[in-house]
Amino acid sequence: MTDANATDPALAADIDARCRLTGTFTLRSGQVADTYFDKYLFEADPALLRRVAEQMVPLLPEDTELLGGLELGGVPIATMVAQLTGTPALFVRKTAKEYGTCKLAEGPDVSGRRITLIEDVITTGGAVRDATRELRAAGAIVETVVCAIDRSPEGENPLADVGLEVRPVLTRAQLDAAQAAGR
Repeated sequence: MTDANATDPALAADIDARCRLTGTFTLRSGQVADTYFDKYLFEADPALLRRVAEQMVPLLPEDTELLGGLELGGVPIATMVAQLTGTPALFVRKTAKEYGTCKLAEGPDVSGRRITLIEDVITTGGAVRDATRELRAAGAIVETVVCAIDRSPEGENPLADVGLEVRPVLTRAQLDAAQAAGR
């Protein structure tokens, strides 16, 4: 995990103000939450997306060869980070397509390459876990995921079971603190 103080507090406040929704929401994991962070609300805003991507750049491992943006929310972020760093992007589907090239990952060949996954929001890490297993089966080296928001319980790594380090731009605790400060 990264130092929680490294994130720009203004970014946390802006993301929280733009993306926090309250109500009853069923997450991908099946969990029901009273708070939802609609990442598409910041991803559709070019200036806010760029600010998130700029915060991701220093979180990337130095030996990253490819940025693996996970379908769908990780794709625009990975594209912006690729633009900022010059590191090629790879677009990772939830499942391999059943026509054409039948690929799981669109872009450069992954075999033997170090891929840093790029994700929007992580709670339990289900989509990241699935992508990691598939990419590793294809010969990729996957050890790190950089995400815009880690909403997993503080101090827990939901992806430890697959040996992934999670490096978030923002945590749920930072967003909660931003919300409390804005009241």
